Amino acid sequence: MRTIYVVAHPEATHHVEGVVGGWHDSQLTPAGAQAAASIAEALRSRIPGDAHVELFSSDLQRALQTSRVVGDLLHVEPVLDRRLREKSYGEAEGRPREWLDQRFVPPPAVGDRMEHDEGVPGAENKLAFAQRVYAAMDAILESCCEHQVIVTHGFAVTFVLASWIRMPIESVGYVNFRAASGSITLLREDYFHNRQVVSLGDMGHLAP
Repeated sequence: MRTIYVVAHPEATHHVEGVVGGWHDSQLTPAGAQAAASIAEALRSRIPGDAHVELFSSDLQRALQTSRVVGDLLHVEPVLDRRLREKSYGEAEGRPREWLDQRFVPPPAVGDRMEHDEGVPGAENKLAFAQRVYAAMDAILESCCEHQVIVTHGFAVTFVLASWIRMPIESVGYVNFRAASGSITLLREDYFHNRQVVSLGDMGHLAP
């Protein structure tokens, strides 16, 4: 039996400033910090008090700040893994969204979507992004811990889930699992090692 709680970090400064996130090391906003506290409370209410918990987090500040709030309430230190970072947007990071929009080359409807060049110097293609998140998940799942929390980013959640359900990496070019900022996605493995996506992008713990 295993339960994994996948957290997409809440509102960060790049959201409200209208700039590209990616590896741009933005911070949580005051609203984001409040949402992080609500996320921690929600996890505390779902995880038994005497359970052993493992906590993994992207090392970018907005995820790290979230994981520290969660870790303080669950009494566990986050393990930082840069492979859980958001997609890198290269030279676009920290620039206005309009800068990226003017240069972005969308992937084709069919054909090579995984190694597609999006037209932005230094940007990570989808294959490289997926491969590193898959590798992070392989490392996380080596543990037999019954309760695990992963704090990552909205786009990265897609590849966390794809890895969880053992989707071949060559098939993820068309996949997008929507997980909004501040959401919690619940994954569970049963006694027979069937892997479930119990809920996707739950926002019920956040105040309207």
